[in-house]
Amino acid sequence: MTSLLVIVVLVLLAIALWQLTKIFDLTQVGSSSDDTQVASDNDNNIQGYIMFGFLAFIYIFTIYGLLKWGNLALHTPASEHGLLVDNLMNITWVLIFVVQFITQGLLYWFSFKNRGHKDKKALFFADSNKLEAIWSIIPSVVLACLILYGLYAWNNIMFVDKDEDVIEIELYAQQFKWTARYAGNDNVLGKANVRLIEGINTLGVDMSDPNSQDDIVVSELHIPKGKKVHFKMRSQDVLHSAYMPHFRAQMNCVPGMVTEFAFVPTYTTSEYRELPFMVEKVSNINKLRAEKSVELVAKGGTALDPYTFDYLLLCNKICGASHYNMQMKVVVDTPEDYKKWLSEKTTLAQDIKAAAAAKAPAEGPKATTDSTAKDTVKAVIDTVKAAIAKVAMK
Repeated sequence: MTSLLVIVVLVLLAIALWQLTKIFDLTQVGSSSDDTQVASDNDNNIQGYIMFGFLAFIYIFTIYGLLKWGNLALHTPASEHGLLVDNLMNITWVLIFVVQFITQGLLYWFSFKNRGHKDKKALFFADSNKLEAIWSIIPSVVLACLILYGLYAWNNIMFVDKDEDVIEIELYAQQFKWTARYAGNDNVLGKANVRLIEGINTLGVDMSDPNSQDDIVVSELHIPKGKKVHFKMRSQDVLHSAYMPHFRAQMNCVPGMVTEFAFVPTYTTSEYRELPFMVEKVSNINKLRAEKSVELVAKGGTALDPYTFDYLLLCNKICGASHYNMQMKVVVDTPEDYKKWLSEKTTLAQDIKAAAAAKAPAEGPKATTDSTAKDTVKAVIDTVKAAIAKVAMK
C-alpha cells in the first residue's frame, strides 16, 4: 500500500511540474526571447560544463562504490582453482576500470574542447586509417589475451584425469531442493533414470545395477579437505544451476543430461570460520541482526538467531516460485572426520530394504483378515450343504 501511495504522489508531482512549465511559458508571452532553436555560445558553454560535471559524477560514484560496497565481494577462495578464477576476474576488473577512466575522460574532454563557437568551423574528414587501426588492433589484442588466459584457466579447472583419485558425488536438482548421492566403496555411481523414481528411491537409481548397491543418498553435503571431488549433476524437472560461491564453482544442471565439475577444497568449515575477514564479517552481520531483533521484539515478534557461517550449495537459475529456498548446507571436514561421517550412513539399498520390511507387517494383518474371512465363508457354505443333505435324507 505504501508503494502505491509513493507512485501516486510521484505521478501527481510530475503532472504538477508539467503544469508549472506551461504556466511559465504563458508568462513569457510578449517578452523578447530567442526561439530560433539554434544553440548559442552560451548554450554550448553550459552544455560543456554540464558534461564535465557528469564526468566528475561518474568518477566520484565509482570510487564511492568501491569504498562503500567493496567489502561485500567474495574474499578468500576455498578451493585450489579459486585463486586462478579470482586472478582472471581481477585482471578483467582492472582493465575495465582503466579503460573506463581513460575513455570517459577523453570523451568528455574532447566534447568540451570542441564545443560549438560562432567563430569556429568544425573540421571534418571521412576516415582515418591510423585511428581505425589503433582502436581496432588494441582491443583485439587485449581481448585475445583475456580469452586465451580464460581458456587456460577453464581447461585447468575442468580437466579430470581418468586415472586420478577422486571422490564421485552426484548432485540431484529438483524444485526446490538438492540431494546428494555418494558412489560408496566402489567409487562408481550406479545408473539412474527419472522413470525409475518410486517410493524411497527419489533419485531413480537403477537398483539392478551392481554399482548402485553401495550408493549413499543424503540431504547434507560433506566433502573432505585436500581431496578432489568430482561432481556429476542431474536435474529432474527444469534448468537449475549448482552454485558454490566460496569454491568458485558453478555448473548448470540440465534435464536429460549429466554435467560435471571438480575441485579440491582447501579450508574446512571450521578453518574458514576462523579467517580474520570472516570473523569480522560475521560480527557485522550479527550486529545488524541484533539491531533488527530489537525492532522485531518491540513489535511483538521473535528475535533473529545469531548468524553462523556455512558453505552453501545454491541454485543460480530462477527455477520457480521457491527458487530462493533451494539451497543445501556444505560441510568441509578433515579426511578423518569425513570417513567417520560417511561410515555412519546407510546405503540406498539398505534404506529400500528397511522400508520394505516396515511395510510388510502393515500388510500382514490385512492378509490374515482376508484369510479369516475366506474361512468363515467356507464354514457357512459347509453348514448349508450339511443342512440340505439332512433334509434330502428325510
